[in-house]
Amino acid sequence: MRFRFLSALLISIVMLLAACSPEHSKIIVAEYGDDVITLGEFEKAYAKNAGGYEEAEKDSIDEYKSFLDLYSNFRMKLKDADLRQYDKNPDLKKELDDYRDKVGVAYIKEKMITEPGLKKLYERRTEEIRVSHILIRSERRKKEDALTMATNVLDSIKNGKSFEDMASRYSEDQFSKVKGGDIYFITGGQIIPAFEDAAFSLQAGEIYPEPVETRYGYHIIKVTDRRARVPEVKASHMLFKFKGEDGKVDTAAALAKAEVAMDSIKNGADFAEYAKAHSEDKGSAVKGGDLGFFGRRRMVPPFDEAAFNLKVGEVSDLVESRFGYHIIKLTDQKELPTYEEDKKTLKKNYEKNYFKDQYAEFVDSLKAEYDFEVMDDNVQLIYAKADSVVNKEYETISNWSEVKDSVVMTYNDKKVSADGLMSFIAGTDKFKNRFVDSSLVYAGVDEFANEKLVVEKVAQLGEIMPEFADLMDDYKNGIYIFKLQEEEVWDKIKIDSVELKKFWEETKDNYVSADRVEFKGIYANKDSAIKAIRQEALTSGVDFDTLAQEKSERAIYGGNKSYFGTKEVAKDDLAKAAFELDKPGDISEPVKFRNGWYILKLVKKMPSKVKSYEDAKAEAASAYQEKQSKELEAGYLEKLKKLYEPELYYDKLENAYKPVSEE
Repeated sequence: MRFRFLSALLISIVMLLAACSPEHSKIIVAEYGDDVITLGEFEKAYAKNAGGYEEAEKDSIDEYKSFLDLYSNFRMKLKDADLRQYDKNPDLKKELDDYRDKVGVAYIKEKMITEPGLKKLYERRTEEIRVSHILIRSERRKKEDALTMATNVLDSIKNGKSFEDMASRYSEDQFSKVKGGDIYFITGGQIIPAFEDAAFSLQAGEIYPEPVETRYGYHIIKVTDRRARVPEVKASHMLFKFKGEDGKVDTAAALAKAEVAMDSIKNGADFAEYAKAHSEDKGSAVKGGDLGFFGRRRMVPPFDEAAFNLKVGEVSDLVESRFGYHIIKLTDQKELPTYEEDKKTLKKNYEKNYFKDQYAEFVDSLKAEYDFEVMDDNVQLIYAKADSVVNKEYETISNWSEVKDSVVMTYNDKKVSADGLMSFIAGTDKFKNRFVDSSLVYAGVDEFANEKLVVEKVAQLGEIMPEFADLMDDYKNGIYIFKLQEEEVWDKIKIDSVELKKFWEETKDNYVSADRVEFKGIYANKDSAIKAIRQEALTSGVDFDTLAQEKSERAIYGGNKSYFGTKEVAKDDLAKAAFELDKPGDISEPVKFRNGWYILKLVKKMPSKVKSYEDAKAEAASAYQEKQSKELEAGYLEKLKKLYEPELYYDKLENAYKPVSEE
């Protein structure tokens, strides 16, 4: 058995390697001029078109053949684009660069910042940690004094003082200091990122080695527990309240009732039935004590801690909270969602709490990578004598001609002049109509770095991320093909009025108006009412419009109670019924439509007919252009085939997405 298993495994591995081997991918499936299309290239292109390799493998040889025809035409066109030196065309280069910069920035944000951030957040949310802290607030004193105080407290702890005692004495978080600094269990996405990063770097019992700064001040952080996270549990409970119905507190009576209940459960009493009969939480008692699912921190801490320490089916000991004594039974717990299931929720959390800081960290890394430097002396020259607000005429700044060429920033061997910086600031909406002062100019420096350094990174993306290089190749090929179509097809299409009319004569049966009908109607909610109205319309001699005004229970069109106007028969069931009437003035039998009934009166039938040249001119022109387009496209492909003499080896497609033998 072991030998058979190993043999089968070896054969599978060999087949997989063969399917991915260079020999397999290098099989030539087409030749054109001096170029070839390999099976590997064909498979990649087909899979992209089919929606992935798994879908591509399911398709037939005939589908592969049809695609090879199209793909060889596509490749010949790209070869033609190379001969026309589209890569040197300034307009195409600009379009490609603009697209690369725009898409590349979004790509960096998604692939290099957001996706890794989401995965890190997801991993954190598979755990929960119990954290304590000592907070020294910085808004109450100078920042450096707050840091000094926090450092001194931390040093005392490192030298043997109790963390909990120091928290009780020095922490300025009034909520947690009375509990020795304990802020209970947290998971990823529930607390300030800087605090979270420090806390999740610790194991249970460890203290972060230095004070951590947040907007509240400086924190000394200790992790007291770390465990796998259960996102939600389902529990039932019984409650025996400290406060009786008379409003008096009697803890002894509550304990006595709770102990009787606990003995009963231990001796086999049904938990749900006992809760229904005796629990003093009336809201859950009627449901056998069921509280449904809840997550961490939803219940009071003693209850929460007890519930999340139980296994499914277990019953707790007596749990005391401020409400009384609880007996808790865990009935179910939820599994963690997969990354894909949780991704949408994670992304909202990430974008709200993490992205801004992590994007700033990314830009800081680019500043180091590209040797970004600000020449402060020259930056100061910009606003030293400024007396205006930001607008496109920033040259009105005093002595601008003396300042404009000063280098204010350098990065990656590039220099940015004062003129370049102010041009950027003037073109940025957030800075418009603000006074030119130091805060504005330095905000412009930061914004410039945020934007331009990331664009600089985009230029390298193709080298470090092959999928981005593929994306850019696809776009480049797309604009080249578009340019070829423009030159070889669209620019050559001509609309000659004589030829167009001749074309219409030859194809006029294609331009046919639809059946249409003009009609009126009267509406009633019930069939008995509409029958009575119809009888009155046929026998009373009262005008149909007058009858509609008096009897119709719904306005039909623009406040009019009878007129439907002219409608295409195929698009409206009432129009279809009206069209079946013989002659103008005829009134239909009651017609059921949606939630009511109608009688209809025919005004005019307009049967389908061939359109006149004037009526069909726009449609004919479109069809004529399409005909010319197909002819020009066919002619262009024929020219390429004569030039490159393509050979397509359909038989080689039998190997697509399959391993090959060694023969």
